[in-house]
Amino acid sequence: MPHGVTALTFDDGFDTLHTHAMPILREHGLAATVFLVAGTLAGARPAVDWVDDPPPQPLATLSRSQVLEMRDAGIRFGSHSFAHHDLTVLGEDECERDLRASRELLEDLLGDPVPWLAYPRGRHNERVRRAASRAGFTHAFTLPTGPESMGPHAVPRVGIWPKDGINALRAKTSDWYLRVRTSRMYPLAGAVRHLGRLRVPA
Repeated sequence: MPHGVTALTFDDGFDTLHTHAMPILREHGLAATVFLVAGTLAGARPAVDWVDDPPPQPLATLSRSQVLEMRDAGIRFGSHSFAHHDLTVLGEDECERDLRASRELLEDLLGDPVPWLAYPRGRHNERVRRAASRAGFTHAFTLPTGPESMGPHAVPRVGIWPKDGINALRAKTSDWYLRVRTSRMYPLAGAVRHLGRLRVPA
């Protein structure tokens, strides 16, 4: 990938992506991919119970109509699993069922293939990666906190958090930051090409 080019992604699918993020993305002409917890779009919307430090007000997730509006505005979507479980504690068959259900629900809603998965909390192991492949995902994205192998079902991302300032953003989007979190480099162009690009100031 050219220097300074980054794919912009959001996890969980909170409704503030529609009210706050989408207008900013439109204003600056930025592409993005949102990874949705598919179960929040299936009938009765479950409570958000996976946030470690939730705000005082209840967290709400995107509705089906908001997802479709955002899709029509050019935002792409992937899966963040069906129920935001820690996939590493599930059996391989149970993990595959969760992931397959998420992909099929999202494809039915969007009317397009959903080939990308972002693991909840970035957690994965060989069993989870195998289940992701069997569930029909061509690429899956992680959030490495230390050295780990890379591949089509272990594509690293960098988490940007509210406490991070511009210096942290510059550091986290540098080549060395990625290298210290992966044990070998993987050609990311095919995985990142369709996620959209954000040019980060040098």
